[in-house]
Amino acid sequence: MNRKPSGRQYINYAFYKLSSNWYELTKNKRKNISQKLLNILENFEKKLTLNLYSTLGIRAECDFMVWRVSEKLELFEKMTHEIMNCGLGPYITLNYSFLSMTKHSQYVSKNKNIDQEGTRIRIKPKKRKYLIVYPFVKKVEWYLLSQKQRQKMMSEHIGTGHRYPSISINTSYSFGIDDQEQVVSFETDYPEDFLDLVEEMRSQKARAYTERDVPIITCIHKEVKDIKKIIS
Repeated sequence: MNRKPSGRQYINYAFYKLSSNWYELTKNKRKNISQKLLNILENFEKKLTLNLYSTLGIRAECDFMVWRVSEKLELFEKMTHEIMNCGLGPYITLNYSFLSMTKHSQYVSKNKNIDQEGTRIRIKPKKRKYLIVYPFVKKVEWYLLSQKQRQKMMSEHIGTGHRYPSISINTSYSFGIDDQEQVVSFETDYPEDFLDLVEEMRSQKARAYTERDVPIITCIHKEVKDIKKIIS
C-alpha cells in the first residue's frame, strides 16, 4: 500500500565529545580531519536542515551539538557513518542522541493564536544565539487525566510562554521511537528570560506530572564553518 508523504519531519539532536587523545595529535593532523568533517557538514547542509552549536566549556560530557531535521531518517544514519569514518571516529563519542518527530499539538490547537509553534509540522530554526535542549517524560498519571483537565493545565503553561516573546519553542515527539516522550528546544538571545520562564512554570500544576526533564543542555549557535574553530 502506497501512502502519500505526511510532511512530518524527523528531528535529531546529536551531542559529541572529543577525547583527550584528540588534543595529543599534531596540529596538522587535527586540521586535516577537521577539514574532512567540515566537508561532510557542508555536503549534508544541502540535503537536510542542519544547525551547529558549541557546548565547549558549558557541559562536561559534550563539546558540540548538531541539530538535524529531515523527512528521511536514513540521512541521519548516513551522515553519522561519514563523521565516524573521516578520521574522527577514534577520538569522538556520541554521548546523547535524541530522536523525535513533528506533529500537531492537541493543546496548542485549542488556543486562539493559530500561528503558534504547536500548529505546524515543519521545524524552522531561527538560529538565535542560544539553544536550550532537553528530553521530556510525563508521569503515567498525566495520561489518565481527562483531556479537559490536561488542557486546562497546558493552557496555563502556554499562556506563560506567551509572556516571553524573546523565546521560541520547538516541540517534537518521541512516543515509541526513543526513550523520552518529547524533545523540546528553546531558541533565544536572552538566557535570563528562559531562566525566569522556567522558574515561573515550576510552580504551576502541570509540573507535578513531570517524570523527567534532564539533561538540560545550553548551546551556543555557530555557523557550520566554525566547526574547525571548535574542535581544532
